[in-house]
Amino acid sequence: MQIQVNTDESIEGRDALTADVEATVTATLGQFRDHLTRVEVHISDENAGKSGQNDKRCMMEARPEHQKPVAVTHKAATVDEACAGAAKKLRSLLQTHFGKLHDVKGGPSIRDNELT
Repeated sequence: MQIQVNTDESIEGRDALTADVEATVTATLGQFRDHLTRVEVHISDENAGKSGQNDKRCMMEARPEHQKPVAVTHKAATVDEACAGAAKKLRSLLQTHFGKLHDVKGGPSIRDNELT
């Protein structure tokens, strides 16, 4: 799984930030590393220089092998919070996405007596 971090011109500390974001993505999405080719992270400050509530935005796009990309966005007061929130949303989305792929229609039901 390749991780690509992109920032706009108003975000400072790009090298340290990139390392932190890569660590967050790896820790949060590690269970999917064999199924994802790349995760792209786009970080921006929507107010660019002005202070404001929830003005940091993190968009994460995951590219599952041989499937269409999926993306989430999270806004927060800090870049770290925005990235952590986006990573959690993406993990939830991928759990649902891969769960649906492996869930076979007509498979065992919780209502079957054989499963108890």
